[in-house]
Amino acid sequence: ERHGDKGYFIKPTVFSNVTDDMTIATDEIFGPVQQILKFKTLDEVIERANNSEYGLGAAVFTNDINKALTFANSVQAGTCWVNCYNLVTPQGPFGGFKSSGIGR
Repeated sequence: ERHGDKGYFIKPTVFSNVTDDMTIATDEIFGPVQQILKFKTLDEVIERANNSEYGLGAAVFTNDINKALTFANSVQAGTCWVNCYNLVTPQGPFGGFKSSGIGR
């Protein structure tokens, strides 16, 4: 839904029941948008994430530190946050993988 009558602002939007073939799952969407994809295993999540042509950032929310470390070490993303998102410092490296960011 559009917010206001100037510019291109939309209200925060959540898409549920997203499948791998939907544009919302395959393209970089910049804005207050969240897509929800169901999964059964961590390996499935990592494979999905790495199957994208993009890799600017990723995040994992979990109580299991071993799963968090496995995800962070396996996903092809410039930044990987654990139990938070978008916390950055100027001292930390920045840049994406593949078609994102600098394109490592």
